[in-house]
Amino acid sequence: MQIALNQIVQLKKKHPCGGTRWKVVRVGADIKITCLTCQRTVMLDRAEFEKRVKKVEE
Repeated sequence: MQIALNQIVQLKKKHPCGGTRWKVVRVGADIKITCLTCQRTVMLDRAEFEKRVKKVEE
């Protein structure tokens, strides 16, 4: 899966704040994403991130 910086992704599960859209902030062995609803930042390893992604928005 090709992930670029500042891309918007939609995850399968909702965040506790209710948001499902996330912005990619850091790309590498780990992926850092920020919730667009509450601005919370989460860091996931690449395998876990790819498993949770539902859709990549343009």
